[in-house]
Amino acid sequence: MGFRTLGSPSAPTDREVPVHQKFKELLHQYKLDVFHLEHHQKDVETVAEECMNVCEEVLQQKYNYHFHKLPDANRAEIINMINNYTREAILPPVVEKLVERQVLLEKRMQAMQSLIEDMLEALSAPPLTSPLER
Repeated sequence: MGFRTLGSPSAPTDREVPVHQKFKELLHQYKLDVFHLEHHQKDVETVAEECMNVCEEVLQQKYNYHFHKLPDANRAEIINMINNYTREAILPPVVEKLVERQVLLEKRMQAMQSLIEDMLEALSAPPLTSPLER
């Protein structure tokens, strides 16, 4: 089902124009949904809250490194300081950014899935008949 130019000998069928218009409306609605998701204050607060909950869960998990050989006390203390600094100072903002990106992508995927379902429904709808065909 290609879209033909108006000057071509075979003009678009009655079904092509409404389907094209429906797809245009569905795509516009998808773009609006994604824009509101990313910019609407209530949605942004909801996403931020969801991100913070996931971040807290991730940061609560403790991962330990097990040495194959026991280091001496000085070296173990330095490694422990680096480990604590990394967990408390470096890791939280990195995890927050990763989780925020993940949550936004999940929301976009939900919107995309909805768009695809609506498009398939539009394609599977029976063709519209024009009043001239009766």
